[in-house]
Amino acid sequence: LYQAKGRPSFNPLIAHVRDLAAARLVARFEARAIALAQAFWPGPLTLVLPKTNDCAVADLATAGLDSVAIRVPAHPLARAILRAFGGPVVAPSANLSGHVSPTTAAHVQSDLAGRIDLIVDGGAVAVGVESTIVGCFDEPMLLRPGGVPRGEIERVLGRALVQPPEDGDNNTSQPLAPGMLASHYAPRTPVRLNAESIEAGEALLAFGPDAVQGADSATAVMNLSAHSDLNEAAANLFGYLRALDTRGARAIAVMPVPDHGLGEAINDRLRRAAMGRK
Repeated sequence: LYQAKGRPSFNPLIAHVRDLAAARLVARFEARAIALAQAFWPGPLTLVLPKTNDCAVADLATAGLDSVAIRVPAHPLARAILRAFGGPVVAPSANLSGHVSPTTAAHVQSDLAGRIDLIVDGGAVAVGVESTIVGCFDEPMLLRPGGVPRGEIERVLGRALVQPPEDGDNNTSQPLAPGMLASHYAPRTPVRLNAESIEAGEALLAFGPDAVQGADSATAVMNLSAHSDLNEAAANLFGYLRALDTRGARAIAVMPVPDHGLGEAINDRLRRAAMGRK
C-alpha cells in the first residue's frame, strides 16, 4: 500500500473496523473516547488511541507508533467488506501520496492505474473531505479537521479541543495521524488562496454568489457552492480541484471560504494544497 501510493513509511494509516466492539480489540478506550464513538460512529470520525497489547494492526501501518488511528465507516459497501473480512482494514485515500484526494472511482483510476489490482466502485463520496481525526490524549486534540465539525465534537466532550504542536506540521517529522503533512492534497497547478481578483492565466475556484474582480477573464470557473453551503462545498472540493488542474491554467485562484463548521476542514485542505507538491 505504501509502495502503490508512494506514501512515506513514517506516515501512519487509519484502521477501519466494523463496530465499537471490534475497535476495542485493537485500541484502549477511555470514557471520552467511548462517548465520541457512540456519538459519531459509524461516520467520518477517526480516534487516535493507545494500542492494545495484542493489537492486530501491523506496526508498519501505525508507522511504529504506540497509538493506532481507528474508525468505523458508514458506507454500506465498506461495512460489508469489513464484515466479510472480520478484522481491521487499513485504508487511506486511494490516490498518489500528496495529490488531491479522490472522490470517484475515475479519480482512483487516474492516479493508481497499473499500481493496484482492483477498484471497488461505491459511487461518489458523500461528505467529500476526509474524516476528522481526534487524538484521545490527556487533553483531546484536533489532529485533522474533517467531516465532523469541531463544534459537534466539543459539545459531546464538554470542552474545547486543543491544537497539535506546530513543529509536527511539516513533511519530514513523523506525524501523529494521517493528513498532517504540510504539503498535501495538492494539484499540479499552483494554488493561490483568498483571491479577491483574478490574475492573467488563472482559473477560479469560487465560493458563494458574488463574483471577484476579473472572473470573466478566468481560464475556467467552478463554484464550490453558489449558495454558500459548506456541506456542498466540501463535497465538491476535491473533484473541482482535480477538474481545474486539467485546464492548463497558470494557477488556481481560490475565493475565501468561511472558517466555521466544515469550512475549517475545507480551509485546512486548501492551505496544504497551496504548499504545492513535495
